[in-house]
Amino acid sequence: MTGFPAPMDPHTMLRFLLGLVVLLLAARLLGGLARRLGLPAVVGELMAGVLLGPSLLAGLLPGVAHALLPGDAATMHVIDGVAQLGVLLLVGVTGSHIQAGTIRRYRRTALSVSLWGLVIPMSLGVGLGLLLPTPAGTDRWIYALFLGVAMGVTSLPVIAKTLADMDLLHRRIGQVILTAGTVDDTVCWLLLSILAAAATGAVTVGGMAFAVLAPIVFAAAAATLGRVVVRFVMRRAAAAEGAGASVAAAVLVVLTGATIAHALRLEPIFGGFVAGLLVGAPGAADQAKLAPLRTVVMAVLAPIFLATAGLRVDLTALAEPRVALAGAAVLAVAVVSKFAGAYLGARLSGLDGREGLALGAGMNTRGVVEVVVASAGLRLGVLDVPAYTTIVLLAIVTSVMAAPLLRLSMRGIPETGTEQDLRIGDAVRPRSPSPVG
Repeated sequence: MTGFPAPMDPHTMLRFLLGLVVLLLAARLLGGLARRLGLPAVVGELMAGVLLGPSLLAGLLPGVAHALLPGDAATMHVIDGVAQLGVLLLVGVTGSHIQAGTIRRYRRTALSVSLWGLVIPMSLGVGLGLLLPTPAGTDRWIYALFLGVAMGVTSLPVIAKTLADMDLLHRRIGQVILTAGTVDDTVCWLLLSILAAAATGAVTVGGMAFAVLAPIVFAAAAATLGRVVVRFVMRRAAAAEGAGASVAAAVLVVLTGATIAHALRLEPIFGGFVAGLLVGAPGAADQAKLAPLRTVVMAVLAPIFLATAGLRVDLTALAEPRVALAGAAVLAVAVVSKFAGAYLGARLSGLDGREGLALGAGMNTRGVVEVVVASAGLRLGVLDVPAYTTIVLLAIVTSVMAAPLLRLSMRGIPETGTEQDLRIGDAVRPRSPSPVG
């Protein structure tokens, strides 16, 4: 019989299962520790991968690291597949929780925050990129533009997990952060695709037109035909007994959206998020029946994804003074510019100062999306290892600092009656239950 690969051999299966056990156990334990320290679980879950990777265990005790985690690319690719399923379902669940009425009500604020939160950090990022040493073999302007894009992103998966852990998804601030973050990342993915084409010398009129039109066509199709189809599918699933049909239908919708987006050369995360919006649209899913999906995603799949992403972080390069100084400059400019842009956008849209501070804290989260951008730059040859490490440092630090700043700024913002009405109940809140506290 031909056409199908042989089943996974027993040794590879053992390595795969052990890798999942180690990653999930480390993520849950460190996630629980982070919560005890007043941080969201996402911080500990990211650090689980960092500590298991070359930054610590794989660098100091490679034999132990190899015994715990697969060393071959094929098995790691399977674990990466599980992690990618986790991030797609994470953004899908996040999208399903966003209230369409809230988006319409606060669209002016979200667009203002997104606009200024992109223009200011991107402009300063390009300027800083023109001043910093350019990696060998890289065009200075390509590098500077790439750094500007890296400074403009907001990590949708990480900020979604942070908001869920802090029970802020139903709050106005949480909704604005997610909406503005979605716009930010959509624009940044578009710019990244254009820069990738420029870096490889493949810029054509047709290619540029496709990169610009594809996300617009995708969103328009989702808002029209996609909305009708998803509503029909979710209603039929909700009519079935038990929650299984609704969970399966929601997963299929999110994965289908991610697949279509990827086929259009868009980021699958964008497609999964848009699909999640359709699942959560009025008259579509029975939210109570999606509670099991939220629990599995937040408690199992999301921690595996975050820990796996942390494995590729190598902080040992920071021992070189030049890299450390460049990292400090990039971190300072990125944090201040993103914070200032979001704060300015909030104030111009009529929010008070404390709400502006909360939006600045939330929008500053770069997280795993920044790591993805950095990896793309390394693969394209735009970044060398020191520059890559600098951008990854930005991702880690901003992810860690977002939650404490959000908690501090949210203390003076009381929950309104409208926000209380958005609570669906403990059984369906997309928070991350933790057996370790």
